Amino acid sequence: MHNPDAILFDLDGTLIDSSPGILASFQRVLVTHGLEPAAPLDQRLIGPPLLQTLARLTGLEDADRLTGLAAAFKTLYDRQGYRATRPYPGLAETLDALSRADWRLFIATNKRFEPTRRILDSLELNRHFVDVYTLDRQPPPAADKTELVGRLLAEQDLDTRRCWFIGDSGEDAAAAAAHGLPFIAAAYGYGDAAQQSRYPVAARIAALGELPALLQRMRAISQD
Repeated sequence: MHNPDAILFDLDGTLIDSSPGILASFQRVLVTHGLEPAAPLDQRLIGPPLLQTLARLTGLEDADRLTGLAAAFKTLYDRQGYRATRPYPGLAETLDALSRADWRLFIATNKRFEPTRRILDSLELNRHFVDVYTLDRQPPPAADKTELVGRLLAEQDLDTRRCWFIGDSGEDAAAAAAHGLPFIAAAYGYGDAAQQSRYPVAARIAALGELPALLQRMRAISQD
């Protein structure tokens, strides 16, 4: 039986703009705990795992304090913050087009599973994806995006020669490179082009709507 080609998507900064809810939740945590930001409270914070981001944002090194701040953030974001998430323009149309073209779609994200589930439910996106992988979805948690993508590829029995990865960060590009996947950079996202360019970049897109035609061309070339 033919196993359709697969697309692995990052989530934040690639499919959705989650920055308003995330940044507002970080701000409330800082104010509640009497902390001043040690790094700019902007979109550049978004992407890495939560504890890593909080360490950068606060400048703290104490593991117990960071764990407490993480718990406070999770409560705020999971109850309210995630509701401010918005899909990037053209998301529904793009996913519909890819599904009609017989692509298998997956998500591989550093975002925790609970808010990921709530966001996908609220935006009615679940039907497009075969499965969703987060660092904390199953024990033991994946250490990083590279390990997460490795799990996804192995568990879904995907042929790396027939997969593409779309993301916005240097970590996304690194994960793609580690597994030999062509990387398509979402130039509209939160990531840094210089960090992405440390690894092979097959193409860049300025909007989600560019993806179906681009992937159709790349698919045709790979089959030659």
